[in-house]
Amino acid sequence: MAIWRFDAIGTAWEIETSHELDEHDRERVGAEIDRFDREWSRFRDDSSVTRVGRDGGSISSPDAGTMLDAFRELSRATHGAVNPLVADSLSALGYDSSYSLVAHDPVPAPGDWTSLLDWTPGEATASVPALLDVGALGKGRLVDVVAAVLSDVPGSLVVDAGGDMRVRGEVVRVGLEHPYDPTKAIGVIELQDAALCASAVNRRAWGDGLHHVLDARTGVPVRTWAATWAIAPDAMRADAVATALFFEGGPEIAASWGVEWVRMTTDGRAERSTGCPAQLFTTRR
Repeated sequence: MAIWRFDAIGTAWEIETSHELDEHDRERVGAEIDRFDREWSRFRDDSSVTRVGRDGGSISSPDAGTMLDAFRELSRATHGAVNPLVADSLSALGYDSSYSLVAHDPVPAPGDWTSLLDWTPGEATASVPALLDVGALGKGRLVDVVAAVLSDVPGSLVVDAGGDMRVRGEVVRVGLEHPYDPTKAIGVIELQDAALCASAVNRRAWGDGLHHVLDARTGVPVRTWAATWAIAPDAMRADAVATALFFEGGPEIAASWGVEWVRMTTDGRAERSTGCPAQLFTTRR
């Protein structure tokens, strides 16, 4: 297998293929990643998301409908805990576009976000200035986009963006990294023609108890769950469920979408869905 490594959207990527990707394939991948970043990154001054956060208006993107439809389902399932307008809540705690990491008082996200945003399959429109953060499922969506770009490349394929991955072809054995010790795993899983995404409170953390997984209703970081993993046919749904599992309603939306999962409490106990194929090494409940 050939491995192409590069950095993009603030994370390390590895694309593993049966044969070396040619320059044309690499250019196609790079173009799609750049397009997605220009449309959806709140960390770029020139992105569509930043413009809409400042002025309102529209984002033209082939990802708009798919992602916002999923956000609507996530929001309903978690009773508003997951919300694409959580960007200002993250910024208030210091996770802003300049990475100031200076925390102020928590800011809840607008609970009526579906009345502020309209969308079609190819466009999202904000009636007022509204800053989106699609981090709850955006990286998974981009993994799917890259996998689709390489759908005509023969043989097996692994698209891995910082541990969120989609696998095609040969079975891949993946460790589930312990959230408090990256040298250890709490279990392993074998993936074939499936996606695995994870989220953990230690991945983007700063200050005392501050991290990127917020309850949008309060603007406060979650405290009960330390890490989640989700296995689905596509990476966007795996990523979305990995986020939802930090809240009540997460297991229910996972079941409705046919997604298997594992999650670990902050005191080290693991819980998983009935059909989850992972082999766990830690205490279950």
